[in-house]
Formats: sequence, C-alpha cells, structure tokens
Amino acid sequence: MIEEHAPAKVNLALHVTGQRADGYHLLDTLVTFTEAGDLLSFEASDRDQFTVTGRFGSSLPVDADAKAGNLVLRARDALRDWARQGHRQTDPVHIQLEKNLPIASGIGGGSADAAATLRGLGRLWNIVIPEDDLQAVALALGADVPMCLKSRPLVARGIGEDIALLPDFPKLHVLLVNPLVEVSTPVIFRSLTSKNNPPLDLPTAPGASREDWLSALVSARNDLQPPAEVVEGKIVAALGLIRATGPVFARMSGSGATCFGIYPDAGACQAARAALEAVQPEWYVQATQTL
Repeated sequence: MIEEHAPAKVNLALHVTGQRADGYHLLDTLVTFTEAGDLLSFEASDRDQFTVTGRFGSSLPVDADAKAGNLVLRARDALRDWARQGHRQTDPVHIQLEKNLPIASGIGGGSADAAATLRGLGRLWNIVIPEDDLQAVALALGADVPMCLKSRPLVARGIGEDIALLPDFPKLHVLLVNPLVEVSTPVIFRSLTSKNNPPLDLPTAPGASREDWLSALVSARNDLQPPAEVVEGKIVAALGLIRATGPVFARMSGSGATCFGIYPDAGACQAARAALEAVQPEWYVQATQTL
C-alpha cells in the first residue's frame, strides 16, 4: 500500500489582477500548505475501487456516476489515459480517501486529493511522467491542482499555472476555521466589483525575515473576501471570532468559506482553537502549522 498526504492549501493572500477573454480570472496569490489535510492510500486490486472515510467522507459520492464531479476518480482516469498512450501498464487499483477537510471550503481539498492521486498512482504504477506532461494533466483537472502537486510555499500567477516556489518562506502557526457552509466559487467571482487590482507586493531580497513576510501579508488582502462576506454571513462571524483571539492577522482562504488566523507560536494557536471550539463546537476548527 502506498500513502499520500493531501495537505490543505491556504491562500495567505489573493489578488485578482485581470480577466482573460475566455472568462478565466488572473490571480496573484501566495499559497502555503499545512500539516492538516486528507490522506489517500493506493493498492493493487482485482478491480477499480474507491472508498471514502473520515469526518467529511459522507459528503462525497463514490459510485460510477460520480466520476465527472470527483477529482480523485478524474485524476486516476487522466493519468491512466496518459499512460496508455505510451502503452504503459495501469492495473486496477483500490483508492481509499480519508476525507478530513470540509467540502468546497477554499482550502483546495479536492485539488489536493487529485494531486495526491497523481503522485500516488505514479508510484504504484511505476510511471515516470515528464514534468511538462504532468503539469498539463494537472491543469486540465483544475487550476489549483498544479500548485497542489508542489505542496510547498509558492506564488502562483496567471490562472494558477505560473508557479514560483518560495524556499525560504517561514513556517507559520495557522488556525483553520470553517462554519460548514459551502460557497460557490463561480458566484464569488461573478460578484467581484473590481477585477483589475495591483499584484502582490512581496519581499524580494534573499533571506527575508519572518517579520518581513508577515508585514507584507498583513498589508495584502484576499480580493474574494468582500463578495464572499456578502454572500455568506457566517464568514463574517468566523473572522470575528478568530480576530477576538488576537492573531497576527486573520483572512479568508480562496473563495471561502474557510478562514484562518496566523499566530506567533503553537501555544497561542492552540489556545485560539480551544476558544473557538467552546463557542462553535460543530464547526471545523483545526490548529496546524505550515509545511
């Protein structure tokens, strides 16, 4: 059995800088990944199987009709199609997904699962796929999948395919909070009032300090947050509760509804988790740190 972690993706800042003629929005986003996430396992089987467990597993369809909407199954089939073009063997596989992240939550759960599927099946099937081909397969699955393949701090531009890794980015203590409401990404993008905003202003000098990065992030924003707050009032409530615990800063990730706070140390992050769980025990509240 082969296991792959699918870490939660956090948009620490997200600026919408334009829109292409085909409707895709252009982004400038600083992304990091956390120890919290989903877990996938892969093993040879006599037939293709897909089983789901975990807190949010019951929210995912697993039958054959779910292929079009399930990124794990789509990633399996996309890699198999690529492999068969080169007459490479792709035996039946049993994929097990431990779904620990909320569905449609703005922290890349489905995209992270798809990326982990590409990595895990590549190992199981012993497929060496050229980087350009791998990125093309990933991008066809979704704009977030190429960055989830990296699962390291990065800046993504364009529609998410123009990726620059940040090897010196500091580790951060993060509290993830989701009020367990699903937010439609297309609706949020359609609600944007300004689609031509300035790009991120990030430290450029090698060896920038943790304080330099945090200062830049505090001054940044998520352009999707204001329309999301209008669409879903629980996002406003979640951010208010996080801010009451005294983070360095709090923000929404992606198109929501997951919000996060950044804390100076693990103790402060765990204390904030306890405070929020006491007020909202049914919500998804996770103290973690970045990879």
